[in-house]
Amino acid sequence: MKPSTDPWEMNGLTIVDVSIHDIRFPTSDYLGGSDAMNTAPDYSASYVQLSTDREGLFGCGFTFTIGRGTEIVTRMVEQLARDLVGRRIDDMVRFMAELLQEVTQDSFLRWLGPEKGVTHLAAAAVLNATWDLWARARGLPLWRLLVELDPEDLVKCLALRYLEDVLTPEEAVAMLQRRRRGHEERIRHLAENGYPGYTTSAGWLGYSDAQVQHLVEKAIDEGWSAFKIKVGRDLDDDLRRARIVRRLIGEERHLMVDANQVWEVPQAIEWVNALSEIGLHWIEEPTCPDDILGHAVIARAVAPVLVATGEHAHNRVMFKQFLSSGAIGVCQIDICRMASVNENISVLLMAEKFDVPVCPHAGGVGLCELVQHLSMFDYIAVSGSLENRWIEYVEHLHEMFVDPVRIKNGSYLLPEAPGFSSEMSPEAIAAYAYPTGTVWRARAAAQARRR
Repeated sequence: MKPSTDPWEMNGLTIVDVSIHDIRFPTSDYLGGSDAMNTAPDYSASYVQLSTDREGLFGCGFTFTIGRGTEIVTRMVEQLARDLVGRRIDDMVRFMAELLQEVTQDSFLRWLGPEKGVTHLAAAAVLNATWDLWARARGLPLWRLLVELDPEDLVKCLALRYLEDVLTPEEAVAMLQRRRRGHEERIRHLAENGYPGYTTSAGWLGYSDAQVQHLVEKAIDEGWSAFKIKVGRDLDDDLRRARIVRRLIGEERHLMVDANQVWEVPQAIEWVNALSEIGLHWIEEPTCPDDILGHAVIARAVAPVLVATGEHAHNRVMFKQFLSSGAIGVCQIDICRMASVNENISVLLMAEKFDVPVCPHAGGVGLCELVQHLSMFDYIAVSGSLENRWIEYVEHLHEMFVDPVRIKNGSYLLPEAPGFSSEMSPEAIAAYAYPTGTVWRARAAAQARRR
């Protein structure tokens, strides 16, 4: 496919069809993804594909869920995506800016939202598919498309409403222009070394001590230097498990813990101070994800342990408050919780302004595939730094994607294929579409026989 010579010109491309699927994977069978809040999740996604009138050109996107309730999100994706059929795209920058407005600021959606909950999850799926379409049309991986866009054009695509007290469009353009110097050198660094990652795969709360030990030892052999484990169920048990992991990884590697929102503020302070004996780098989601003041109290009380949060921060305005108040020391964006690239880059820029490292959430199906592009872009075009920055990694379900992440020595390798790495294979869709996929039909039949 030959890209157009203009990075935003689409030459009258028309979206002719959309297909939408509720995709679920039975990860609860082996307690993958288990934590203090979600004891047995089934990693799932509302998945959308946009087809065009240009042969072989389409865009894929999704939003992440954990099983039950995915059908509700999928219905909202249908509500948003169906209006794209028949839409002609000439100027992609203008189209992206208009689409962002439509899927987040429409009065009907704002009544249901605004910019949170099911409507915002669905907006992420549709916008993710549109970014994938744009990158495929240009013949570029998404991170490269973002780097090559003129800063003024990129900023036109961003969600900056309600941020001007901390980040104006003019300031955003200036920040991106400053980093254009040296960006090819940073690209070469990523091509040679990759982007650092940390692994959560060894630390799910439902795993036995033997599983944890086996997976930690395996991860060390694979070159990982940063680890995260789940906590929050029982303090004595958490201390025992954390000591096991620290003994295995040694003092030189980083160790983080994640409570998945289960504590009250005083309880979080007590628990983290007890756990800090094993040398924590951060405590993640120590309390209600909406409690900015509570996070600030915890951050002061547990320092030098950093407070990390963001995977359930439902929009950029929440991040504006977390960052400007000093409530967090680690900013954790989620590519499927907020409105795709449009809103996440706004948060990357604010985090850079407040000098807070961004370590994205990627603990779910396909999140590693998507968010690697934003972290690469952040290093190349926004922060210019890899200090205390990692992308989360879980080893589940990458085989379901046509262009899965590539890991070497605990680092993400630069994506090379055009697009957002968001396309699921036809085989995965046929097997795991809910409830009609072959895997779910077989499970339903087996359950019926047991009755």
